[in-house]
Amino acid sequence: MRAIVTAVVLSAAAALAACSGPEEDALHREADAVDAAGEAQADALERQAAATSNEAQEKALNQQADAVENAADAKSDAMHREVDKKY
Repeated sequence: MRAIVTAVVLSAAAALAACSGPEEDALHREADAVDAAGEAQADALERQAAATSNEAQEKALNQQADAVENAADAKSDAMHREVDKKY
């Protein structure tokens, strides 16, 4: 799922790069960085979850990872929408 989302984001960024200026491109890269940072944090939480033998802790860590990733996706999407409105 993450690979698909990442591919879609990168495809969209490539399409936008074809018809945008440097300032717009930079703002889209910032939004992409927010998404990537959230994904990295979620991945770290998922690794922690996989490493624990406590089932309740594993579930909690996976839920936290999902929340972190969803929040980063939402923030990144909002940033992209703002850039698109501006340009």
